[in-house]
Amino acid sequence: MTLQELKDYAESRYGTSPQYLWGDLPDTFVLRHGTDGKWFAVVMPVLRRKLGLEGEGEVLMVDVKCDPMLAGDFRTRPGIMRPWHMNKLHWLGILPDQADRQTVEELLEISYTLTMPKKRRRQE
Repeated sequence: MTLQELKDYAESRYGTSPQYLWGDLPDTFVLRHGTDGKWFAVVMPVLRRKLGLEGEGEVLMVDVKCDPMLAGDFRTRPGIMRPWHMNKLHWLGILPDQADRQTVEELLEISYTLTMPKKRRRQE
């Protein structure tokens, strides 16, 4: 999944657009709930070496919230690893150009649901 495909998917599925919170980092943004502004994904470039990946330069990483009971299974899939910036127990890192589209969409859905306001989560 490309960066543009990720943005388009978030817009069509969740009605959200990227929010660029750090003006000096134009490739870093969050995806938020429209109701309470809570993040369900953080998108950022990360140096390959900081992730233990071969090669030079950066890769795009998407950090999403995930149930710790599911995280181990997801980490066995291509392009899924521990997150770079967020809590390592409750969040996963996705390399969207290496993970299959279905996995990316599934993890975004899990994260969106887990970060919903509790009252709203019970209603759905």
